[in-house]
Amino acid sequence: MPTLSIFYGIEIRMYWKDHPPPHFHVFYAGHLAVVDIRRVEIVEGILPRGAWSLVLLWTQEHQQELLEAFELCQKLIPPSKITPLP
Repeated sequence: MPTLSIFYGIEIRMYWKDHPPPHFHVFYAGHLAVVDIRRVEIVEGILPRGAWSLVLLWTQEHQQELLEAFELCQKLIPPSKITPLP
């Protein structure tokens, strides 16, 4: 499972050949969540409010890169890392 970015203790990952719709997995302090890339919303799990605010901002800034990474993972091609929040 490629790790796309890590910032403020938040890890963003994708699974190889994962099911649609395009999404990514967030791991933070024992919390797990799945975020729909197009709708930019949590579709499974839960995150603390502060962590979700950071993930939301980061997702909006990198939405196209995330969609491209999802497509690459579908083809078993390693995606590039995505710039973390400063």
